[in-house]
Amino acid sequence: MSHEVGHEDVKDVPVGWRARLRHVGPGIMAAATGVGAGDLVATMVAGSRYGYTLLWAVIVGAIFKIALAEAVGRWHLTSGRTMLSGWRTLGKWVLVYFGAYAIVWGFVYGATAMSASGLPLNALFPGVPLRVWAIICGLLGLALVWYGRYALIEKIMTVFVGIMFVTVVGTAILVTPNLLDGVEGLVPRLPSGSFVYALGLIGGVGGTITMAAYGYWTMAKGWRSSKWLSMMRLDNTVGYVTTAIFVVAMLIVGAELLMGTDVVSGDEGLLMLGDVLAQDYGQWARIPFLIGFFAVSFTSLIGVWNGVSLLFADWWRTWRLPRDTVETVEDYDRKAGERSPAFRTYVLWLTFPPMLLLFLDRPFQLTVAYGALGALFMPFLAGTLLVLLNSSRVPREGRSRWLSNALLIICLALFAYLAVDELIGLFQDD
Repeated sequence: MSHEVGHEDVKDVPVGWRARLRHVGPGIMAAATGVGAGDLVATMVAGSRYGYTLLWAVIVGAIFKIALAEAVGRWHLTSGRTMLSGWRTLGKWVLVYFGAYAIVWGFVYGATAMSASGLPLNALFPGVPLRVWAIICGLLGLALVWYGRYALIEKIMTVFVGIMFVTVVGTAILVTPNLLDGVEGLVPRLPSGSFVYALGLIGGVGGTITMAAYGYWTMAKGWRSSKWLSMMRLDNTVGYVTTAIFVVAMLIVGAELLMGTDVVSGDEGLLMLGDVLAQDYGQWARIPFLIGFFAVSFTSLIGVWNGVSLLFADWWRTWRLPRDTVETVEDYDRKAGERSPAFRTYVLWLTFPPMLLLFLDRPFQLTVAYGALGALFMPFLAGTLLVLLNSSRVPREGRSRWLSNALLIICLALFAYLAVDELIGLFQDD
């Protein structure tokens, strides 16, 4: 069946490992978007404090992300509905929550993504102010998403992931990892004071709203029925295994190069690492790392500009549907794709209003609202997937079995704990 322009209309599921690997894409998009500079810093801090001890937490976290993204993809492929359409069946409150979350989160994240992308460019070319670099990155992301379509975005993201792999993993190899300590780190242990860091590695790295965008990217790829389930699972696994490799690499760097050092929090921590590399190995080590830092940050920006805008466009479509409307994927294609007014409106929202935060301090009330909504999204995703995929909303082949249910329940409990911890921290800061 042919679909709207902009989608890869792949009629036959590829056969054989080589052919299947050539079709990998949405998983790389989701994984690269979900892991930003802040996630790498958090991992580096854990390595600098506890060495290789929390390596097991990275592996466990990757397994949970694979389970969540697989559930999202399975919903899209077997139900014939989008994620927003599924949420709509749970009640209007779900759409109210998501709409409020997307608007507030997008405003603050836009400034964060632009700043993170501008930092390494400012370090490489200090003659241009950080604020200017941040605005340039935002405008470049806008142009790519506004004029490009999924196929182009995927190719660009894949190139950046290659750069990330060479630079981030190359840095880990440069600092000469201790393989024996690494093997010992696969045994679950919790040194004194490490509990929160372990939970952060399991639940935080790579876990964002972009996980919900995964199903939309599979649709843009042309995967539209249950026959693509095996391909989706391979794609999803490749994406999050790649993420795990990045995170392990940063843990190694923290353990070998920064052990016992008070690492600067925030994205500035990666600039600090670049300076340490320059001191220990020379500028030839610092410059490639800063390029990798830019790749990490800019892939998150592009992925959010595209993926979350797709979510918002579908939210707008779904919000306006009459109560008893029977929905189809074709309805989504006509009204909520990459050329829809709602998609472009949200891309503009991510780009221009957040530029105000590059000139002003973040309003405290906005930060609190952003933190509260953001902390609640991942347990919301896990909880709603549990309900949707164990109901008659999907055919029997799409329903969750014991392993998927067990992992989703653990994810729900873990993310709920992290959400409560985040909210308590916000009120204590208040």
